[in-house]
Amino acid sequence: MNPYILAMLLASLGLGTTLTFASSHWLLAWMGLEINTLAIIPLMAQHHHPRAVEATTKYFLTQATAAAIILFASMTNAWISGDWSMENISDPLASTMIFTALALKIGLAPMHFWMPEVLQGLDLLT
Repeated sequence: MNPYILAMLLASLGLGTTLTFASSHWLLAWMGLEINTLAIIPLMAQHHHPRAVEATTKYFLTQATAAAIILFASMTNAWISGDWSMENISDPLASTMIFTALALKIGLAPMHFWMPEVLQGLDLLT
């Protein structure tokens, strides 16, 4: 991989992580998570092996599902409470959906069904 592209992808990973941690707004946190997802996908698929491509596809589908659930839950919470801030999660359904989606994103049990299959298809450096 070109060193400039690698540097840009690693900088995007840092930017997405910083944006997610520093945000107090659900939409900004979602954008940071999506920047991270879009930056890690080329790094996962850089070895053109069928297992790496399959692992990347599984990772993308799982992360896209979790991101859609986060976006839906945050919109539901904003619709009910009238506020997009993270400090005010007033609806129990929205908070359950957000925590479930975050558990799916990080592979926390019992939402870790995708993690072993993705890790088996990647090399240790990735």
